[in-house]
Amino acid sequence: MMRRTVTVSLTDRSISSVATPSEDIAAYLGGRGYAAHLLYDLVPPEVDALDPRNVLILSSGLLNGTSWPAASRYHLTFRSPLTGCYGYANAGGKLGPYLANAGVDALVITGAAETPSLVVIDGETVRVEAADDVWGMTTSETEARLSKKYPDAAIACIGPAGEHGVLFASVMNDGGRAAGRTGGGAVFGSKKLKAVVVCRSSSRSLSQEFRVEAKAATQKILSSPMIADLRKWGTPFLLAIKNHVGDLPTKNHQLGQVPFIDKIDAEAFEEYKIEIKGCLGCPIRCGRISEVKAGAYQCRTAGPEYETIDSFGPQCYCEDAEAIIYASMLCNELGMDTLSTGASIAFAMECFENGLLDDSNLDLSWGNAEAIVQLVKQIALREGLGGVLADGVRRAAKAIGKGSSRFAIEVKGLEVPSQEGRVLKGFALGHATSNRGADHLYGLPTIDTARLVDAGNAMIPHVMPSVMDPSEEACKPDLLFFSEHYCAVADSLGVCKFSTVETYPLYPEDLAKGLKAMGVNTDSNDLLSTGERIVNLERMYNARLGLTAKDDKLPLRFTEETLLVQHGENVSEHTIQDMDAMLAKYYALRGWDENGIPTAAKLRELNLGFLIGAVQ
Repeated sequence: MMRRTVTVSLTDRSISSVATPSEDIAAYLGGRGYAAHLLYDLVPPEVDALDPRNVLILSSGLLNGTSWPAASRYHLTFRSPLTGCYGYANAGGKLGPYLANAGVDALVITGAAETPSLVVIDGETVRVEAADDVWGMTTSETEARLSKKYPDAAIACIGPAGEHGVLFASVMNDGGRAAGRTGGGAVFGSKKLKAVVVCRSSSRSLSQEFRVEAKAATQKILSSPMIADLRKWGTPFLLAIKNHVGDLPTKNHQLGQVPFIDKIDAEAFEEYKIEIKGCLGCPIRCGRISEVKAGAYQCRTAGPEYETIDSFGPQCYCEDAEAIIYASMLCNELGMDTLSTGASIAFAMECFENGLLDDSNLDLSWGNAEAIVQLVKQIALREGLGGVLADGVRRAAKAIGKGSSRFAIEVKGLEVPSQEGRVLKGFALGHATSNRGADHLYGLPTIDTARLVDAGNAMIPHVMPSVMDPSEEACKPDLLFFSEHYCAVADSLGVCKFSTVETYPLYPEDLAKGLKAMGVNTDSNDLLSTGERIVNLERMYNARLGLTAKDDKLPLRFTEETLLVQHGENVSEHTIQDMDAMLAKYYALRGWDENGIPTAAKLRELNLGFLIGAVQ
């Protein structure tokens, strides 16, 4: 089957398919990298995020659709309506492998339909169909209805939040997997696109040599101690650990710990677990299905994951596990990013605490579970205060005024996720510099925080052991420089970061062995250079929009306020000592100028010379 790039215009229902240029795959690998290349070419600065000319790119990676372990991720790329700059989201499940097995490296959707529509990929055939019968449905209702017509298909769809243009609406697939961040669901909704359906095709046939490498990689993953915790508890295992060290964002990042951790830790949520799930072909199986069997919050849903628990729990100071599960269920069904939703509610609660916001219909006091649940619903439907919060905290602060921008914890318009930068200095730098806004997954600098000494010695030996000190800042740019490249590689190959850059059971050289067995001539250095090329291309996309070093700034909360962390009877103080110094070194390592823009020399080095002159 020909490897192809398919373009669908929803405006006139035209469809074209071309062979994916081999030189583009060689330069960008696929997945995130290839999509970045397409977005740069297809969406110039004058095309706004909700303009019909913006594109949605669903892309698969080179390892999708193979027996490589945890190669189950697909990438969704677009100009973000939330941030106005480079946007993407990434999700597991089976859609990535199904895209790859259909021979589709990228599905590019442009234009806007007059009536609700869906795009169907069925083997070699691609078509646009009417979706009037599922418009207005929740995501699970949509998937159930479409699954009757397309059994065993992978379905990515939006819920009411995307239809109502919530700027952090997500795209949901496979019963609870979320392409959550930066508002891809709002772009779906603006195009009247309800869903993308990818029917199952035959798996790719690969060599015995590849199967041997894939099996060896699987065994490395299964023997990793950190993977054992993920298999046993899922991501909630992080809650107690993070609370202990002060890395559990609380009350809109005012604090880093809660006194009620035993009510919301992994053991507390284990009570509600009814099923363990995994993405297609993944040996980790970190997913959970939870059920609240009775009461006001009776429901059944995928998750909740660590970030979701923190967003609706500590961030809103809510200790009710059942309310957290229910809020997670609502976000899954309505189609919203749980991180931005929880952060927006926490922002509203802090505004209320400081007398800047009052809602006669809601008591926005910290920990009010009923208010949290009601606000989730209001945001999705743009009702009441929810209509203000649906645009994200940056725009909400502008609407509320009164100095509320200090409580809008965001970078480039994207709400800061569930890491505490005053404790984890590498994440502080990563949140500031990430090209899609505050983002833990863009760089995932975990080598120091997870005490991954072997990975540190192998990947960044020149800053070992100094970098392992959580409080030091001088070596964190070196850590982030490397890990951003490895993240880009993982996203471009379609593999889960739990198997690579977060826990390091697999190193770049392991991925290179698998690719060589597929006939790709590469090594670990080549892969990391490709990762660097992708990061620089994404930076140039933003630079062309006018973003500079001034946009690589953390909220004042992290740079001006001290975080106090309790350790028994002792209290430690945590601050970011010199963010400017970290940024300066990071830019120097990257070969960027003082404005955070790649130099001509760096672009030539990375074979991106065609971008020289794009930024005036």
